[in-house]
Amino acid sequence: MKRIVFALLFLLPAAVMAQPFTTNEINRWKQKAKNVNIIRDDFGVPHVYSKSDADAVFGLLYAQCEDDFKRVEMNYIEKLGRTAEVKGEAALYDDLYTRLIIDSAEAMADYKKTPIWLKRLLMAYADGINYYLYTHPNVQPALLYRFQPWYPLLWTDGSIGAISTGNITVNDVKNLYSNSKEMADVYDPRKFEEISTGSNGFAVAPSKTASGNAILYINPHVTFYFRPEVHMVSEEGLNAYGAVTWGQFFIYQGFNEYCGWMHTSNNVDVSDMYIEKVSNEGTGLQYEYEGEQRKLKPTSISIRFKTDSGWARKTFTTYATHHGPVMGKRNGQYISVKSSNRMMNGIVQSWLRTKAKGLEDYKKTMELKGNTSNSTVFADNKGNIAYWHGNYIPIRDTAFNWSQAVDGSIAATEWKGLHTVNEIVHTINPTSGWIQNCNSTPYTVSGNASPLRHNYPAYMAPDGENFRGINAVKVLTKENKFTLQTMIDAGYNRYMAAFEVLVPALLKAYETGSMMGLSDSITTILKEPMALLKNWDYYSSNESVATTLAIEWAQLLNNNIRKVYVDIGEADQVAYTKYFAEKATTNDLVNPLLKAVANLQKKYGTWNVAWGSINRFQRISSGLDPVFDDNKESVAVPFASALWGMLPSYNSRSFSGTVNRYGVSGNSFVCVVEFGQKIKAKSLLAGGNSGDPNSPHFKDQLLMFSKGIFKDVLFYKEEVMKNATRTYHPGE
Repeated sequence: MKRIVFALLFLLPAAVMAQPFTTNEINRWKQKAKNVNIIRDDFGVPHVYSKSDADAVFGLLYAQCEDDFKRVEMNYIEKLGRTAEVKGEAALYDDLYTRLIIDSAEAMADYKKTPIWLKRLLMAYADGINYYLYTHPNVQPALLYRFQPWYPLLWTDGSIGAISTGNITVNDVKNLYSNSKEMADVYDPRKFEEISTGSNGFAVAPSKTASGNAILYINPHVTFYFRPEVHMVSEEGLNAYGAVTWGQFFIYQGFNEYCGWMHTSNNVDVSDMYIEKVSNEGTGLQYEYEGEQRKLKPTSISIRFKTDSGWARKTFTTYATHHGPVMGKRNGQYISVKSSNRMMNGIVQSWLRTKAKGLEDYKKTMELKGNTSNSTVFADNKGNIAYWHGNYIPIRDTAFNWSQAVDGSIAATEWKGLHTVNEIVHTINPTSGWIQNCNSTPYTVSGNASPLRHNYPAYMAPDGENFRGINAVKVLTKENKFTLQTMIDAGYNRYMAAFEVLVPALLKAYETGSMMGLSDSITTILKEPMALLKNWDYYSSNESVATTLAIEWAQLLNNNIRKVYVDIGEADQVAYTKYFAEKATTNDLVNPLLKAVANLQKKYGTWNVAWGSINRFQRISSGLDPVFDDNKESVAVPFASALWGMLPSYNSRSFSGTVNRYGVSGNSFVCVVEFGQKIKAKSLLAGGNSGDPNSPHFKDQLLMFSKGIFKDVLFYKEEVMKNATRTYHPGE
């Protein structure tokens, strides 16, 4: 009943839901604001100084709203399952998907039982945003006029991909609950498009650095402008710097004066699909379990959506088994999902790690097992480096292939608790002196000192090798005296290892085809492009025509060479690419190049196009959806997709109305940290820290980003004060 009542609340107009702020609330916020100083440095980074941790959260959320309120708001609109109220009926099943796996009523119940220290932080989160709205009456929210302190309990992880449902998709949910008989049993296998998300994390031990201090390299690959750069300091011992996901109150990837942490996405199995044997025997829908019939649990979910003429709603009756919600139907079989997409321990762990004082402290936070979506690369000021491949990992029977849907009617497929942190794939202070993870297998994380695959169950690390991982191993092995700058240089290595495999196969196919009947016209058209590729060193640059040819060609090849995240038993990206290169026919390789050359000729009037002339970085709009214009200012970018093995990721493509390619994701917040007696660090952000086109910090890092030029991190207050451009209390 509580879930149904809560769903009905969403049907009320926004104006009704928006309660006016009370005098007591406003007075309380004003008093809290006096305990917070926000110092903006010359790149607009907010350094929040406060009396308590809760005050720091208050100031942080206020500052985030100043920089980009609409991104703060949209992250919670999505997690509330209310996107259709903003975007219309097209988002209806996105909302249903979210509400099936994130229950707002459960989040509210969790809030009531949170420990007092956490409740203070959650209240400060809501207070900071609401005080911003009170002090900025001209800001018009898209939907949320008052933020609630339980909202962060909807989303207890800072990851861009924090939701995990096996491989159940929104389309699966739509096909099941749309009441369309034609669609009911349709299942479209996943299409493996170019990966736009991911991350690189490197850590090197004192034995590999010039200073004798550990160095950490933080390099998330996410949608541009997904995270700003922030600094939080309180008199309760908080002093953390890094990237915070819009609307969250903890630093997600960053460091404090003792240690640093970098999260990389992985393919660890943290959620499973169950095939349910469903029947309707006249007493209602039932499913079989251990030879007995159990009733499917129905839930009514009402979703309001915007239309051209006002508001409409659609009510769904959804079902669940003891495993979890029924979310799909494939080949006539109902699929339920068991997962843990929000948990109290997740948000507790996310906060406590920001105050860890080294390896032992950090290991204690890992024992909470609240991180369901990421691996961790770690370094501290005692010279320790470490890596954990995941954190929350259910124990399962290894007789089953958990990357596929398993039989839900038998007890043998139930989870059997969680693995201890010592049982998961990890390494601490490997003898190689370095750690890398690029969304790749943990079994090459430290070269010859890496964990051994046969010591772990397959579901724990199905991840395969990718070309970024291969490149990272090379650059970390080569250097023995890392500094901040040489680590940046390593992280910005522009070698594209995939073309080591693909281009020689193309050249061989062309030469063989020329001797065995490839037409003279094709040979003539491709003669010069082939000559450029033959002499290419596989490094990208703004001036390189070979880079343009290779990327435009490779995008037309077999989709499986793009597949970075693999399931148990599948060939990984590197293995499949090698197999493809070996088995591909002349037509498989040469015809796509012929098409790429024709496409370039049609778009630009010539195939002879330098990469930097078409691969551009532009920021002209503050909107949530990217807007680009060939006629407006942009800068050349020498980077390319990490898919091809390049470490500094830059995913670009053409848009409707544009000829050039524009970047949308890849390197976002990048930071390198040395942990000595004092912190030394440098950082870089895509575009700038502000989402306001009128701010000097909207694109003040854009040109730096395109060249890989880092700024100094201002960690100590004396440094902050020397570079301060504005100091104020929230509300001023």
